[in-house]
Formats: sequence, C-alpha cells, structure tokens
Amino acid sequence: MKKLLIPFTLLLLLMLSACGSSDSAEKEDTATKDENKSETVTYESETGPVEVPADPQRVILLSGFTGNVLDLGVNIVGVDKWSKMNPRFEEELKDVEEVSDESLEKIIELEPDLIIGLSNIKNIDKLSEIAPTVTYTWGKLDYLTQHIEIGKLLNKEKEAKTWVDDFKKRAQAAGEEIKAKIGEDATVSVIEGSTKELYVFGDNWARGTEILYQAMNLKMPEKVKESAVEPGYYAISAEVLPEYAGDYIIFSKNPDADNSFQETETYKNIPAVKNNHVFELNAKQASFSDPLTLDAQLKFFKESFLGN
Repeated sequence: MKKLLIPFTLLLLLMLSACGSSDSAEKEDTATKDENKSETVTYESETGPVEVPADPQRVILLSGFTGNVLDLGVNIVGVDKWSKMNPRFEEELKDVEEVSDESLEKIIELEPDLIIGLSNIKNIDKLSEIAPTVTYTWGKLDYLTQHIEIGKLLNKEKEAKTWVDDFKKRAQAAGEEIKAKIGEDATVSVIEGSTKELYVFGDNWARGTEILYQAMNLKMPEKVKESAVEPGYYAISAEVLPEYAGDYIIFSKNPDADNSFQETETYKNIPAVKNNHVFELNAKQASFSDPLTLDAQLKFFKESFLGN
C-alpha cells in the first residue's frame, strides 16, 4: 500500500504545482497586457505635446476622422452626429454612441482614453480633463498626410503609410485611364446643394475633390478655379450654374433636399447634362476624406467615367 501511495502523492504535488504555475503565468500575462494598455507616448500635436495612450482602446471622435480610425482598426466608443448619420459607416457604428463637444456627461460615461476633433470644437479644456484630447485644423494638412498623422497618433503609422502609397498608385492609374478617354483638357465640376443655393468646390473639400483634382490631376473650369480654390467652396444660384459647369459634373446630391432645379430648362441645357455627363454621389456619404470614403469614391469615378 505504501508503495502505491508514494507515486500518487508525487503526482498530486506535480499537478498542484502545474496549476500554480499556470495561474501565475496567466496573471503575469494579464498584468503585461494591462501595463501595455496603460503605457503612454508623447504625441506632437499642432498645439503642443500631448501624452496619449500607446494602444488606445476607447476613442471618441467629435468632428470627422471616423473613417480614418475605422480603417486603422481602432475601437471607437463615440462619434459626432455627421459620422453617425453617414450611411457608409452605418454597420461599423451601429453600437457606437452619438456625442458632441457639449455632451460632457455622456463622454465621461463612455470612459474614453483618447478624444479626437477639429480645432474649432468647444470645451477643449474640459474634454482634456476627461481624456487626452488632440485636435487638427481643417485643411492644414492635405488629406493623405492627415491620415498618416492620425496613424501616428494611434500608433498605426506604418499601416497608414501602406494605405496611402497604395491609394496613390491606384488613383493615378485611374486618372490616366480617365484622361485617355475624356481628353486631357476636359473639365470637371463638383457641385452640391438644392434649388435655393448651390455650391461649387475647389480641390480639397471632400465630395471626391481630392481624388479628381489632386490624385487624378483632372481639370476644373476656370470660373470654378477663380472662385472656389482658395476658400474651398463657393455659393452660386442655380441660374448661373452653366457658367461654372465643366464638361463633366459630379453632383453630390442630398436625396432629402429640394433638387427641382434639375427640372429647369437652364439646367437641362447645360452641355454636360445633355451629354449624360452628370454623375451623382450620395451627399450623405460624400463629405469625408478618409480611406473608406476615398476607396468607395475612387471605385465610383472609375465606374462613372470608364464604365468598369
């Protein structure tokens, strides 16, 4: 009996030792993960250095950049109303709270570890007390550099650069195909609005303008260049639209707006309209310049201009 008990006792001790080692390793692994999450790095923002999490887990976006963060695979817990309303982000944001720069209590409840917004948001000081807050001035960086900058902030610079390099190649190739088909001197206008007021856009105001004018190097009408490039956009009446219309028109169209100007003779007599050279974007998806939006717009332009 004694000879049988000794091996059993040893086996029991070994099992207890293994369990203890496993528990210890698991605790150590959890502690390491928690330590990584609590680590911070210094991000050089346009307003000065900000201590931000090295691995942000709960990001709040107060004025755009949603598609940038989604593309980089970082978890979002709160977004501005325009992002929440954007059909392109509907699936990804279905469980994400809508917040604003004034809903401070809701933001506190969401326990963010990083807040991102534009430089004109309100309550920056109070938001900074809740979580590290980084803001950007709209248009200070070009749309591709902006994505890389957000990549730096989120510790995803490599991923951001990879997308930018790939997008440049794809957009340039598409632009060359389009110019070969429509002609080097063909002009393109980008418009948005309704019967009461229309806008024409320069080369950096979303609605696909960055792709068309910067990446593809397509031409805009001189009248648009004179009026819209410096401010970014320019308001006009439907009556003078023919003066600003290019050989092709990209119409960022809000399906809920009054678009009855499209039924007027003034509009119907525009050469681009007569030649079926008007391509309609959904305005609710068009006012962003992030990778998800840009990839979809690039596909749309290729299909519209080239039919593929």
